[in-house]
Amino acid sequence: MEIMNPVADFSVVLGGPLYRLFRRLGLSGESLERFKRRAAAVALFAWLPLLVLAIIEGNAWPGAAQVFLLDVDVHARLLVALPLLLGAELHVHGRMRSSMSQFIDRGIVTDAARPQFEAALGSARRLRESSLAEILVLVLVYAVGIGVVWRQVVSLDVDTWYRTGGADASRITLAGWWYALVSLPIFQFIAYRWYVRLGMWAWFLWKVSRADLSLVAAHPDRCGGLGFLSTLCYAFWPLLLAHGVLISGVVWTGILFDDRTLVQYSFEIVVMMTSILLFIFGPLFVFVPALVAAKRTGLKTYGLLAQRYVREFDGKWLGTGAQPADTLLGNPDIRSLADMSHAYDVVSSMRLVPINWRIAMQLALVMLVPMAPLALTILTDVELASMLLGLLF
Repeated sequence: MEIMNPVADFSVVLGGPLYRLFRRLGLSGESLERFKRRAAAVALFAWLPLLVLAIIEGNAWPGAAQVFLLDVDVHARLLVALPLLLGAELHVHGRMRSSMSQFIDRGIVTDAARPQFEAALGSARRLRESSLAEILVLVLVYAVGIGVVWRQVVSLDVDTWYRTGGADASRITLAGWWYALVSLPIFQFIAYRWYVRLGMWAWFLWKVSRADLSLVAAHPDRCGGLGFLSTLCYAFWPLLLAHGVLISGVVWTGILFDDRTLVQYSFEIVVMMTSILLFIFGPLFVFVPALVAAKRTGLKTYGLLAQRYVREFDGKWLGTGAQPADTLLGNPDIRSLADMSHAYDVVSSMRLVPINWRIAMQLALVMLVPMAPLALTILTDVELASMLLGLLF
């Protein structure tokens, strides 16, 4: 069905084969409603058979070196991160729909540039509806996720609920097979599908950036009027939190069962956080050329205007023999001079990337929240006691 309002109804997370499958199964509405039902169904389908099979095989509680109920990584991945990844779609969809019209409402996309803008919408919409993209993601999941990642997991020289017999003569348990062929691919597919959608978002923004945009150098957001794009990034907080939970689960499992420390995971944590933040904020860099041009023009035009104003101001108030009858106190000339100075300062401080770094730092902290308890693992008993006493007293 043709969408009546291509601007207000646009969202890169809506559509695609998985979306249509959820619709047929009654797990999603037209606008990604029924999130709780969808998240519960997918998470339990991935996690519950593992519990049942681990119980049947006697690997659910103490007995193996790494029992299922104590595998923090699996529970964090399937019961927390996976629902967050699904919930992020609903959150981003709502915020993105309400933000797209600002390109038009703020006059950034003029009537002359409207055809290019709508062409970008159409291109992104065709990409999101493509079955090929999700088929390639599925192939990647089973080729890399199973062919590479899973092989490294089962090569660990320790008995677990999913593999027994040591690295040289390992036997995959029934729970292990379900984890390898169903649970892990489900999680990886949802995660990789998100990266594809972020790529589509980047493609859309790049197409928009090539249009003849009308950016105002003196806009108070110091981004030429594009500051709403940085605010839109707030919508991705469930996605960032999911990655924080994922990292936290991996680290906890390594600490509990592989005698590793938090410090040993420092590189992985930094790489993961940097990568996902680049996925979120990186697409905004496509507007750098347009913002550079707008700032250059703004500095020139506002510089000429300021020069003209201060010359006239000097001539009236400071010129030779000038004896204005008006009093300085409360004079509108003084206030307008301050306004002119402020306007030029806004243009001078205009950012060349529409990113609010305070927002970026806040979202980085969202990723760190699930990892905060890990800091306790590097504290001695004395340091921990001192910290608790400090909190109490």
